[in-house]
Amino acid sequence: MKVLLGIGGSDDSLEALDRTVERAVEAGDELTVAVLDNPESERSAEAVIEHATETVEDAGLDADVRHITGDPGSELVQLAEREAFDQVVLGGGERSPMGKIRLGHIAEFVLLNAPVTVTLVR
Repeated sequence: MKVLLGIGGSDDSLEALDRTVERAVEAGDELTVAVLDNPESERSAEAVIEHATETVEDAGLDADVRHITGDPGSELVQLAEREAFDQVVLGGGERSPMGKIRLGHIAEFVLLNAPVTVTLVR
């Protein structure tokens, strides 16, 4: 399966990176990691790229790690469509005090607009 993982440097996205890399190794998935600019993250895009590269190399996975600029949601959706990915994976989602999930604007946009299956890792 051809998988596109979008990460922006939050703890949730780094957890999604670890879990997606683990799954890709087990399932033989072709993985591309798209590092997005996230102004809400304390980590720079360069630090996230370095971490992602180390994570995939340590797992023995041959994955493409890219820095994506522009509007993160739109860029992920366009990339997924343009390069015929089978799945988009994102980290995130919190529970409200009432138990309902709250999505960030990027995850919501991708969920509503992606032409392929979207998996949210929480």
